[in-house]
Amino acid sequence: MMGLFKQKPLTPVELVHHIRDLLTFTCPNPDITEAKRQDKVRELTRLIHEVKIVLYGDDMSEPHEDACAKLTQEFFKEDILRLLITHLPHLDPGSRQDITHVLANLQRQRVHGHYVAAEYFEQNTDILDLLIPGYDDPETAISFGAILRDCIRHQVVAKYILESDHMKTFFSYQHDPNFDISSDAAAIFKELLTRHKSTVAEYLNNNYDWFFVEYNKLLESSNYITRRNAIKLLGAMLLDRSNTAVMTRYVSSLENMRILMNLLRDSNKCIQLEAFHVFKLFPANQNKPQDIVNVLVANRSKLLRFFSEFTFDKVDEQFEADKAQVMNEIENLVPKCETCESPKECDGLNC
Repeated sequence: MMGLFKQKPLTPVELVHHIRDLLTFTCPNPDITEAKRQDKVRELTRLIHEVKIVLYGDDMSEPHEDACAKLTQEFFKEDILRLLITHLPHLDPGSRQDITHVLANLQRQRVHGHYVAAEYFEQNTDILDLLIPGYDDPETAISFGAILRDCIRHQVVAKYILESDHMKTFFSYQHDPNFDISSDAAAIFKELLTRHKSTVAEYLNNNYDWFFVEYNKLLESSNYITRRNAIKLLGAMLLDRSNTAVMTRYVSSLENMRILMNLLRDSNKCIQLEAFHVFKLFPANQNKPQDIVNVLVANRSKLLRFFSEFTFDKVDEQFEADKAQVMNEIENLVPKCETCESPKECDGLNC
């Protein structure tokens, strides 16, 4: 540790304790002068930066494993994360940025082969109820979002959020008119729905109905960035093997196909391409419901004409192969009707 600090060196444990005590000075206090309080806040800022150096090193030295381990253990033992979340709004932007870097590192620290942060969250999931509402303040939303993204790397955190009402809140945040908030919320949403595959698969199966009602609202948003983020994530979820049951259910819905057909005509080429990667699952489904078959047949000529002209500047052999397969599936569809003895006697729509 010698050489890390220019003034009186503090041990990792002492650093944590000093920060704990100084955090109380971030709010105005009638019992002390404002000048003294500001001195304490400046000292807090300096110590937070020193913690960052312990964890990341600096131009003069590399981080020491033993110091990092002791700091990590004491940090979570003293419940400093809870204090930082509480006092974060009262700190200046530079200190908030240092804190997000410190917390990102602490989330990844292993001591004796275990993630200390994960063990902490198993006993303190309620801290997430303090962290997520940080989005309500545009000034601190990005800092809280950065902290939350690092927390989600732990399965216990992701599972808690997925199974809570916070998921409905994240749908709302993605519709927020503030670009920074909506974009950051979309990034966290993606992390929640892609990182821990078995947890996500279980969640989507258990919450399919309400989840996709809300998700389709994102796909039909008037904001093109919201639509783009949503359609890209939808493809990632449905094409993941862990979500095969969810994918099968999703592509059996005529309403879902209608939304995807509209997105194929979006003015944005990126959205069109992402929509295609999802739409192709509908004609490829070997157990297509009859209403989907009938709509595809009814729109066959329009769809085939559309796909024949559906090209991009950059040649993509896989895309061209997928498009050819989709066109072939649609071209060979045969309409059926329950009232007809033979599918050839009816167009499936007008009997």
